[in-house]
Amino acid sequence: MRLWLLAVCVCALTAQAAPTQSIAPQVLRALQSAQTAQQTGNYAQAEQALGAVQVKSGSLEQVLIWRSQGYLVWAQGHNKHAIDLLDKALKSGQLTAEQVAEDRLNLAKLSFAVKNYNQVLQYLEGVAQSDEILEMRVQAWQALGRLDKALPLAEQYLKGQHRINESWLQFMVGANAELKRYAQAQHWQKQLLQRNPDQLMAWKQLAALQQLAGQPSKALATLRTAYIKGITFKASDLDDLIALAAVSDQPWQGARLLEGMLHHSLLSTSPALQERLAQLHWQARDYPSAAQEYANLAKHSGKGQHWLNLAQLEIQQGRWQAGLQALAAAEKAGANQQQVEAWRDWAKKRLALEQQHSTQLANK
Repeated sequence: MRLWLLAVCVCALTAQAAPTQSIAPQVLRALQSAQTAQQTGNYAQAEQALGAVQVKSGSLEQVLIWRSQGYLVWAQGHNKHAIDLLDKALKSGQLTAEQVAEDRLNLAKLSFAVKNYNQVLQYLEGVAQSDEILEMRVQAWQALGRLDKALPLAEQYLKGQHRINESWLQFMVGANAELKRYAQAQHWQKQLLQRNPDQLMAWKQLAALQQLAGQPSKALATLRTAYIKGITFKASDLDDLIALAAVSDQPWQGARLLEGMLHHSLLSTSPALQERLAQLHWQARDYPSAAQEYANLAKHSGKGQHWLNLAQLEIQQGRWQAGLQALAAAEKAGANQQQVEAWRDWAKKRLALEQQHSTQLANK
């Protein structure tokens, strides 16, 4: 999305004067002289011409002087002063409809330059809609953090564009994603991907949006397609997508995505990735799958912590004997003795309670 290039307007002041009031010849000459001097860049001469005439307070002549001074100081880069002068002229109620429309648009541009976005929107009220106006309103709402207001206007603006600039596509992706409109974000991201089929980031962003939408299978399919096309992924690139699921409170998606990556050889199997997969299953409360992963890890690594994790998972499922066996292996492998004893004590107590309950039921 482009930045606003604020072109300074030099107004034809005399032709637009309201017919109900006459302008004194000396005032008219001052306005014309100032306009000519401004067009040639002689700002001092323009200021002198406007300051040399006397006008009646509240008259049209005073309003036109304010207006001319407003555009003159804008040309010199004094945006806030220009706003004050043009706003006074606008609020006088003595300008023609054409002048009002012109000044409202330029006051909006000036307000944008000084980052007064609420004022931008106020000045644009009642101004005839155009691409320029739509673009300015979109950016003002965006700057105010109101993407819900900006998006409908952006969609309206883009309907009139024959070719959409990539910065607009990126805005539509980001804004929709921010509002959790993931299907719409994917729509725009696919357009970016069509333009940049060899860019890793374009594929990653589409996969990330699909994952955020609760579609890990689609995310995996996107990554596989990129892989088949010859896009090279680093482990860290794929790890970002897995981490995204964890921070989005969707560890089950991360687990499914990681399983798919390993299955389709997008990532090479390693103990670290196996442990990551086990942790994701555990976070997702898929205890059987987590236990299976930790059992495999423990058998291959022989680490006490792996056996201890397996024991906790077995105990959490009420598999007391399996848990006690894993605790014995953890103790033998050098796991923290205090933790082993705490879990063993708890498992034995629960096992004893279950056996007592079973005995009571059998005696009835």
